[in-house]
Amino acid sequence: MTALLELKEWLKSFYGKFSMYLNPVLKFGLALAVFININMMLGFLSFLNNVFVILILALLCAILPMTAIVVFGCFLIVGHCYAVGIEVAAFAVVLLLLLLILYLRFAPRDALALALTPLAFGLHIPCAVPLGFGLVSNAGSAVSVSCGVVLYYFMNLVGEQAVMLQNGAVTELSRRLSTLLDGLVQNPRMWLDLIAFVAVVLAVYCIRRASADYAWTAAIVTGGLLYIIFQVAGSFLTDASFSVGLLAAGTVGAMVLMLILEFFIFNVDYSRSEYLQYEDDDYYYYVKAVPKMKVTKPSRSVKTIQAEEFSETETLANEGGTGGDPVEDLEKKLEKSLNDMDIR
Repeated sequence: MTALLELKEWLKSFYGKFSMYLNPVLKFGLALAVFININMMLGFLSFLNNVFVILILALLCAILPMTAIVVFGCFLIVGHCYAVGIEVAAFAVVLLLLLLILYLRFAPRDALALALTPLAFGLHIPCAVPLGFGLVSNAGSAVSVSCGVVLYYFMNLVGEQAVMLQNGAVTELSRRLSTLLDGLVQNPRMWLDLIAFVAVVLAVYCIRRASADYAWTAAIVTGGLLYIIFQVAGSFLTDASFSVGLLAAGTVGAMVLMLILEFFIFNVDYSRSEYLQYEDDDYYYYVKAVPKMKVTKPSRSVKTIQAEEFSETETLANEGGTGGDPVEDLEKKLEKSLNDMDIR
């Protein structure tokens, strides 16, 4: 544990020194992953599939605020939908505007939920999104992650129905729009994930705010188990098939990521908890103080200790010599000794 704490302190110190350079690199990597995932799910417009276009957009996101990833991601989605059909692009614009207005109203700081949710589904760790936002944000994040779920299932719907829409199997505009709307609204898997995401966010948020020991760890474990329960129960109710192994592996992987997140942002020593009591004219205050785990590198200083050296001159002077000629010093010492004998 000491080695891990030292690594954590080193990483924090390293990030503090070079955050000016690390933040653009991290935003570039995140934007690149989000854009590649969108192209893998849609990818109908060849211009946007060009790797140089994706790299240029990711570089712009590296120097712009974090919300630029969401904005450019929405442009990519609309562009690919336009390659399928202009009505599909119009439907995408309306849906994205509704989602943006909804999450801006309730959770304006959770803009990344729209981009991270489809990416988490693509990596088969969707549970990481509600767990993460439940730990580091507030209850309003339930709206943000719900918008991300709707966006993912819309992209998935367009990818599945693109061949039928492009080949003219559905010619009437009203039928095309109804195909998209019905495919989105009447999708039981989407509603199941919506309910599961909201339940996990609220449960994790409520548990991690408790003053009990290991509240964050309990919130992570509870959220993961709750997600599995909702998925299994929902599959029986909707007769939807799913892979138990993939669900378990993805949920466990998400929980491990959240435990790592907890170690870096909320690592405390419950064995040294203190309970304090204060009072004023109106209230009594009962406070539980839990210190953070920290380890400081010992500062090593080398101190050189030199023995006191006496020169031969100083030694002879202390013994009654003159500190000059050694023969004279010896004669004087003998003379002093004879004088002492005469006195006796």
